[in-house]
Amino acid sequence: MKTAFVELYNRDIAKLKEELSLYKEEKNIWVVEENISNSAGNLCLHLVGNLNHFIGALLGKTGYVRERELEFSTKDVPRSELISMIDQTKETVANALSGLTEADLTLDFPEAKRGIIEKTGYMLIHLLAHLDYHLGQVNYHRRLLDK
Repeated sequence: MKTAFVELYNRDIAKLKEELSLYKEEKNIWVVEENISNSAGNLCLHLVGNLNHFIGALLGKTGYVRERELEFSTKDVPRSELISMIDQTKETVANALSGLTEADLTLDFPEAKRGIIEKTGYMLIHLLAHLDYHLGQVNYHRRLLDK
């Protein structure tokens, strides 16, 4: 199961990088229109922050300190910098997950989510679903706004 987590996170983090790379116009990464509340850039910052906190800091003990409000208020980060953040996050996640044992997946996750302590394996599924939910939003954002 641990190997599957490493493969799935690597695949989907790489897909986030690909989506940002596919924007024809870099400025469109930061576009927000009418009923779209988050730009692809802010979704990228949010995913990087989320994964570095929950997997990097809590499981991998990286010392990362999350500033969640900046994930949505920061604007106009160059695409090259976003891609660098994604690459670093991919490495951090792979290292943290590779350091887990199968038994670790059955242990309590080190932080409550909405007041509930879940098992580590459950949280890794939850975090992967969160990544993929926002990855889909980035894909739609790109296709709708980067014509």
